Amino acid sequence: MDRLTLERLRIQIRWQIARLSLIGKIGLGLFTLSIVFFWAAVLPQKEEIDKLKEQVVSMQQRTQVEAAVGSKLDDNQALQVFYDFFPSIDSSPYWIKELDRIAKKHKVELSRSDYRLMQEQNSKLARYEMVLPVHGSYPQIRAFIADVLETIPALALVDIALKREDIKSGKLDVRLSMNLYLHG
Repeated sequence: MDRLTLERLRIQIRWQIARLSLIGKIGLGLFTLSIVFFWAAVLPQKEEIDKLKEQVVSMQQRTQVEAAVGSKLDDNQALQVFYDFFPSIDSSPYWIKELDRIAKKHKVELSRSDYRLMQEQNSKLARYEMVLPVHGSYPQIRAFIADVLETIPALALVDIALKREDIKSGKLDVRLSMNLYLHG
């Protein structure tokens, strides 16, 4: 198209828009907005969904291959795989630093925490009992707990006690009891 044709088309579009009533102009605006939204929001998500579908298909194929191999474990091997899931007992300082890092990430205050290592005689697992006094807003504390449990899968939330000074206060004092299970 040459420049003259584009100019005529532009003039004709302006004339047609000028003929529209208020409702027609609103409708045209909403139509334009929906097209922009489709290109800006829907199409990128569609590409992401396609990628995720491809991942699902590859994971299903991998699972089918593994099932076909039929690597069945005997009881001792299965028990060893279970124990290997847990972190080693000498890695506890790393996990405590990880707790502190997550607390800083969610801007909650950890004050004097109590830690106690409990190991029963005939057990291969040790239990690292932690009592964590935490201070922050409810959303911060909730996000902290969720992130901790996701980051450290060998950690279990045993008890939680919430306390608020008064109704107007946005901050909570929370006492978290958690157990970190370690393989030792």
